Amino acid sequence: MRTQIPEDVLDLVQRWLGLRLERDTAAYGNTGTTAGFRSDAGTWVRLQRRSVFSMNGQSWTGAECASVLQGVAKPELLRSVRWRDDDREAVWRADEMTLVDSAVISPNGSVTADPQLPDAWWSGLATSLAALSRHETERVGMRQEHVTRRIREVFGDGIETTIDEWRTAHADLHWGNLTAPTCHLLDWEDWGSGPRGLDAATLWGFSLGVPSLADRIQHEFSDELQSRSGTIAMLLFCANALRAATRTGRSMPFTEPARTAASGLMTQLDQ
Repeated sequence: MRTQIPEDVLDLVQRWLGLRLERDTAAYGNTGTTAGFRSDAGTWVRLQRRSVFSMNGQSWTGAECASVLQGVAKPELLRSVRWRDDDREAVWRADEMTLVDSAVISPNGSVTADPQLPDAWWSGLATSLAALSRHETERVGMRQEHVTRRIREVFGDGIETTIDEWRTAHADLHWGNLTAPTCHLLDWEDWGSGPRGLDAATLWGFSLGVPSLADRIQHEFSDELQSRSGTIAMLLFCANALRAATRTGRSMPFTEPARTAASGLMTQLDQ
């Protein structure tokens, strides 16, 4: 699914949803498990595929569960179809959503230049994240065990990583899941409870290649990021960035800035 979807799958989606997919608008996800199309009904249709051997209920129901969120700027779920594909040992779902006309800011998630977003955009993002944080859910976006394991794997076990404040979060907030000029939050597979400041910390991390942008995020979300939980969430991003670089041998624009930032964050946590 990185470059195309089988025609028989597209035919089923069109028949069951009663619309036509505009093939030339195809947008494929980075993981090879999702794709999206505009429809002739003026909506967006997002397809997901999972192997029957690796079904994950959290991601599979993300958009469906997010449909109850209030005060968050995101596509609205209209209807869905789901089916098992025995020939391919897979399950599929197609979600028809309201169309977001604004484009994603950076398809690969990180940036190398300041997107020059206006104050209204930042205000809209803050409003959405605040509304999301107040929503009560049993979904889990990030567990304490994951935070502790990743930070200690990279920086050792001398850091106290216990999160003392938990909030509901998008849990995958990078520049590929945000749109402009109007701010919408996309891709709700992972949302759930997480450390306070997790979303701001993640966006900060993906912005480290552009220092002025990373500074803007720290300013806009200072209350979240200056909390102990927010500081741990920033260190978690640094750990993940350095771990990924070690595993792949490939640096991203935020890799070396994350290495530098981690030293200061660990000092803060020691105080």
